[in-house]
Amino acid sequence: MKTLYEALRKYTDSDAYPFHMPGHKRRMGWIEDPFAIDITEIDGFDNLHCAEGIILEAEKRAAAFAGAEESFFLVNGSTCGILSAVSACVPKNGTILMARNSHKSAYHSVFLRDLEVKYLYPQIISDYGLNGGYDKTEIKKILERDPKIQAVFVTSPTYDGIVSDIRGIAEIVHHFKIPFIVDEAHGAHFGIAEGFPQSALKYGADLVIQSLHKTLPCLTQTAILHCQGNLVDRERLKRYLQIYQTSSPSYVFLAAMDQCIEKMKKSGKEMFEKFKRNLEIFRDNTRDLCAIEIPGEELIGNNGVFAFDFSKLIFSVRKTKRTGKWLQERLRGDYHLELEMASGDYALAMTSVADDEEGFRRLEKALHEIDKELKQDGISNHNSKRDSDFSLKRLESLCKISCMEEVPVRSLSWEKGIGKIAGEYAYLYPPGIPLIVPGEKISKELVCQIQYYQKRQFQIQGLSDQTGQTILTAAEEEIKRGSDPES
Repeated sequence: MKTLYEALRKYTDSDAYPFHMPGHKRRMGWIEDPFAIDITEIDGFDNLHCAEGIILEAEKRAAAFAGAEESFFLVNGSTCGILSAVSACVPKNGTILMARNSHKSAYHSVFLRDLEVKYLYPQIISDYGLNGGYDKTEIKKILERDPKIQAVFVTSPTYDGIVSDIRGIAEIVHHFKIPFIVDEAHGAHFGIAEGFPQSALKYGADLVIQSLHKTLPCLTQTAILHCQGNLVDRERLKRYLQIYQTSSPSYVFLAAMDQCIEKMKKSGKEMFEKFKRNLEIFRDNTRDLCAIEIPGEELIGNNGVFAFDFSKLIFSVRKTKRTGKWLQERLRGDYHLELEMASGDYALAMTSVADDEEGFRRLEKALHEIDKELKQDGISNHNSKRDSDFSLKRLESLCKISCMEEVPVRSLSWEKGIGKIAGEYAYLYPPGIPLIVPGEKISKELVCQIQYYQKRQFQIQGLSDQTGQTILTAAEEEIKRGSDPES
């Protein structure tokens, strides 16, 4: 059996092309020998958790480049940035307004802080089965109804590149004098060059978390938390960064982030101009596809979509008899093109400045050949085939996520679990957005959605049952007994 390193070397030496993260695409790197610079906190090299020297200067350069007042390097990915941001902004047992299509790390922060959550659901782009942006009016109404809310957390851009009206949302949130946190993990490249959206920092967000490794040429697990304004206690934020980050931060990661930012500062605009041209050529050359649709400009202005990241290539097969997973597997098996993820009706390719013309041409050729086959198979001119089966279901929440840890649960099949309360998460990964959260009531619509995914061999993660056939549940009366201090 090969070691992990041997398997990675073999894969790297193959002709497999990565239309997935990390953004360096295994070809654009700034570090020659990582072992040579892998050190600990020795004299002259500062300490991430109390930076006052070389690391602090690197973070200041990052802040200046991003337009933030202060920035913090993250060596545990955006996950630790999200955990720290929520913990710093909302006291224990507090209340947060959080986008329901948030990454699982946001839910983990809610669990750890024992928070009550008010959910904000994204609008739905029914033509493609995508999550859209957020309704500003709805946010305002929720905040007016519930003065207990102490922070607002949204995801923009989404995994699919959908950008919400952050400026408009920030104005509403700040009217209530509470902090606005934006998970911008997929937008580290925003604002570097024209043709791509601007960062949430420019539009007034207080805390913005970016994953450098997702869309820029940087190592996996590298990210940055940016801060501005006076609504966040920064000393409190720093304390939580120490809690959620390793006590042995990788200097390789720190150096990679500093180098990546320096390269973007010096030549980022030129690199992104070339990248933009490659994207434009690709989109022009694939406009003749019939069965496979690649949405773009038509998304903007509807369903809460303020802007769209054109570097995200969405391949919709909604008009065909196939699924996104089928397309992903076909591209992998027959063309050695590895996509980032697949959902019910579409597959997603992530591109970056490290992609080359050859990669785009290979993808063009493969899509044309598959499209011809799908066209012969028969396509529909309407998009009602699945009736938005992949949208997040609005589920009733009976208790806090954290309270389910103390409630007795038992394993039931999905069908028998209808009407019961979920005792665990169920989500597709990627993108890691929970289909159901502990404390939510299992509905018939959700079960149909889960079964649809399972029938098409999508892996449902988060469940204690690895087969995905059962879920841990509790009855409503058990929830009530658990919340009664005299029981």
